[in-house]
Amino acid sequence: MLKREDLQGVFVPVVTPFTQDGELDLVSYQNYAGQLVEHGIAGLVVNGTTGEAPTVRWEEVRELAEATRTIVKNKKRALPVVIGTGTNDTASTVDRTESAANMGADAVLVVVPYYSKPSQEGILEHFRSVVQVGIPVIAYEIPSRTGVLLSMDTAKAIMELDGVIGIKDSSDSLELIGELTRHNAGPVLCGDDPHYFAKLALGARGGILASANVNTQRFIDVFNHVQQGDRFAAEQIFDAMLPLIQGLFREPNPAPLKWMLASLGRIASDRLRLPLMPISEQLKNELKPWLHYL
Repeated sequence: MLKREDLQGVFVPVVTPFTQDGELDLVSYQNYAGQLVEHGIAGLVVNGTTGEAPTVRWEEVRELAEATRTIVKNKKRALPVVIGTGTNDTASTVDRTESAANMGADAVLVVVPYYSKPSQEGILEHFRSVVQVGIPVIAYEIPSRTGVLLSMDTAKAIMELDGVIGIKDSSDSLELIGELTRHNAGPVLCGDDPHYFAKLALGARGGILASANVNTQRFIDVFNHVQQGDRFAAEQIFDAMLPLIQGLFREPNPAPLKWMLASLGRIASDRLRLPLMPISEQLKNELKPWLHYL
């Protein structure tokens, strides 16, 4: 299982490939995830936002987790697998977290409860309930999707819980990483890709980055250069990638990413489940030139 000191580097949140008729495509997944594992990534995240968690059935998560463990074993990699278990219902989140532990997950990713807009006290109690399961928890702050913003006091309190090993910061600002780093609250992973370099410079220990599904090595290079103290080289690499990163988030994630992975032949189809839709022709034309560099 993951420990706080292990939470560093580039974690890749995987997409969930579907066939043209909308069913789980494990053949594509094995090909695609197998290629990711060959890079020096720090781990894989199954059933996150990029994996279309809202429309993936829990039995499908089991299949993906089993396939991921097999891929990692066959590649002879000691690679952590994190499973997203967070919902806006605490009891369901606890049940899913227990299930993920039984699947052999090394940690779970638990989002701040969405839609209900709970109080700060309710959010803290939510995480306090989840850590009772006993599997390492990575908290996930993404206010653009949850509709509620963690206060700094709540974020620190969550990080102090026994069992929370870090936080994925997708807050689209530098305030949270700055505050948590100043207070040495624990590992922070960047979750909003356009701020990857900035958050590394402020003390983030790595990232859970959808964009790292393509150009994976370059994201690893940025991390390594920052770790080695060469921020100039890291920034140069990151700046060259930034237009691609921005393009991948021009329309709802993971639609642009799935189109790119399908165009590269890494998955068979860019099929999504409603309410997500394929990307526009305009965005396809914007992304097409990048295919020659990936």
